[in-house]
Amino acid sequence: MNTRATIKIFQYLVMGVVAIIMFFPILWIITSSFKPLIEFNSYPPSLFPSHLYFENYTQLFLQSKIFIYLRNTLILIVGNTLGTLLSSSIVAYPLARMEFKGRDFIFGIILATMMVPTFVTIVPQYLLFREFGWLDTFLPLIVPAFFAYPYNVFLFRQFYKTIPKELDEAAKIDGCNSWQIFWRIIVPLSRPIFITIGVLSSIFWWNEFFTPLIFIDSENLKPLSVGSYSFSRTMFIIRWDLLMAMSTIMIIPPMILYLFTRRYIMEGVKTTGIK
Repeated sequence: MNTRATIKIFQYLVMGVVAIIMFFPILWIITSSFKPLIEFNSYPPSLFPSHLYFENYTQLFLQSKIFIYLRNTLILIVGNTLGTLLSSSIVAYPLARMEFKGRDFIFGIILATMMVPTFVTIVPQYLLFREFGWLDTFLPLIVPAFFAYPYNVFLFRQFYKTIPKELDEAAKIDGCNSWQIFWRIIVPLSRPIFITIGVLSSIFWWNEFFTPLIFIDSENLKPLSVGSYSFSRTMFIIRWDLLMAMSTIMIIPPMILYLFTRRYIMEGVKTTGIK
């Protein structure tokens, strides 16, 4: 066995060990969701349940408002994904395809806003939305997406710059204006980055906890992330079995979504680095 093969085997072993370490907490949550509550107090703890206990999921659906939480989460995902795809793609188009004075300065200001933590802006946002009368509604969580997120603008711009500008010139000769070039040429060619940002946005809002916790008070408007937290606080004891079942429900959909779209995500992220 030559040195190169030995190094490759060693790399695979290291990656395998790292993958097992990273996946172990997820495996623990999934297997624990099928344990009865009494097994959580057993010592030493066991990774797998003594028998599959499906009653956890039955109790979860009967005792919690999980379907309402799922509905609210889907509303946030759809609203934010549509908003960020529409606004960020439009904002990035002139920054990547047009020549005008101050373009690079404007792009620099957009990138600079990425350095401002969310926790710094949450108080002025709360005061602003309170004046609008938007508190305890979906509006504070969805409307900002229609004003473009800086990171998504950056990804769109970098991808647009990989598309040959000769296509724009050919379209102008055929009589297309900038808006027609964007919709008929740029958007169809940018499917990988649209899918990438759409998936990343969906996963983010599936797991987002902080902003819904701040702006949403009504139980019937809470998403799944906040609803699971509230569900655990309403019990006299910590029902680890039901919490593990709720956590499993939150883990599975993002994993499935990523598995089906990982090829587009890799293509979109990789292409944004090519000038």
